[in-house]
Amino acid sequence: MFPKETYVERRAILKNTLKTGIILFPGNGESPMNYADNWYPFKQDSSFLYYTGIDHIPDLYFLINLDTDEEILFGNNTTAEQKVWVGATEKLESYAEKSGFKTVKPLKEIDTYLKTQLGKGRQVHYLPPYRFEQKIALSDLLNIPVKELDAHKSVPLIKAIVAQRERKTAEELVQLEEAVNITRAMHKHAIVNTRPGMTEMQMAGQLNGIAVSGGGGLAFPIILTKDGQYLHNHASQTVLQDGDLVLCDCGAYNTMGYGGDMTRTFPAGQRFSPLQKDVYNIVLNAHNTAVAALKPGIRFKDVHLLASKKLVEGLTDLGLMKGNADDAVATGAHTLFFQCGLGHMMGLDIHDMENLGEEYVGYTPELKKSTEFGLKSLRLGKELQEDFVLTVEPGLYFNPFLIDERRAEGKYLDFVNYDAVEQFKTFGGIRVEEDFVITKTGSKLLGEPLAKTAEEIEALRNNQKL
Repeated sequence: MFPKETYVERRAILKNTLKTGIILFPGNGESPMNYADNWYPFKQDSSFLYYTGIDHIPDLYFLINLDTDEEILFGNNTTAEQKVWVGATEKLESYAEKSGFKTVKPLKEIDTYLKTQLGKGRQVHYLPPYRFEQKIALSDLLNIPVKELDAHKSVPLIKAIVAQRERKTAEELVQLEEAVNITRAMHKHAIVNTRPGMTEMQMAGQLNGIAVSGGGGLAFPIILTKDGQYLHNHASQTVLQDGDLVLCDCGAYNTMGYGGDMTRTFPAGQRFSPLQKDVYNIVLNAHNTAVAALKPGIRFKDVHLLASKKLVEGLTDLGLMKGNADDAVATGAHTLFFQCGLGHMMGLDIHDMENLGEEYVGYTPELKKSTEFGLKSLRLGKELQEDFVLTVEPGLYFNPFLIDERRAEGKYLDFVNYDAVEQFKTFGGIRVEEDFVITKTGSKLLGEPLAKTAEEIEALRNNQKL
């Protein structure tokens, strides 16, 4: 946990913003894999964690009564019988003290407390729940039908939390650096140790071990694949062959719950082929151009479009596209090869605060999210501010199904040389991703640098010192 003053200050800012009503933060519970007592690794709700610092304990509620200035943690200390299975555990009262508040009540009392407050006409502010068991519990506590929970979510609470969490403090940046460095270690291991004849899953398992040994665990299921043309293609039993491109997108949480998210693409053999290197350099140029453009005040949507233009220019030089690059991007022709967004916010969530709604986290009333293919996957579009933490991850993805469909539809004929593209339907995909914090004048790379050029990656593949 951070010092208790951190959590006291965070809650004070929140209370000063909303002023009246009750703020209710449900913590997460255990989530079963395939039967009730076989759980997925526990991950605390990030807003609950942000305002209390209490992690690793399921089935808690924290509320702030703005009208009485009460801060109450509802939960149960472990019983002697439970300690048969889990051993000694710290009391909830101890966590409350570390978080800077005093009141802890048994979990069973929250129902009566909330119904009493609702009877007094108090508004309960809550965030949109994202787990089914959470939805059912909130429905029972607040007497709101499950299907109506989203309609009653507190938009003022969402906006207040986004305004706080989107700008990272110095102590948060320390944690993010640590998480990114664990993530870096995962990627360096993959680049150095992946060999033809291995399955994707064999290497993914090794990376999982690095994440767990770092103290937190995986931030998301590992994407490690020779079929990088499919954006979220997780590791499988596919055997890697010399000549394959391996796309590895993985990240780790640290012990404080902050995450890292990086991608590297490298040859399964010792070196890129000349064509693989040409395409890789197109992606790397788009990445570096986007990074150079990062600064406070610039819209991230504009950085996304700039990176898209650089991808088009590179593909034009390669003979796959034609015409004016700006016009190609304006018509969406680049989405034949770049179907997703350039990046996203990052923090306690890898897609930070995404459950609160992208229209609040990544956009503004003046800049609404697009519904167009490609742009609709851009999670962050608004103007950047100092202390935003985000990813930059352009890529080129030669998806044969999309290529066939767009060609059959006669789309982008003014900008795409489909005969040339036909030869790339078995090429795969390439992505380069790093994590940055926005500074007063630009941006700063989070974590220690990792091999990024094709030459640096080949040097690591061949155990050469850089």
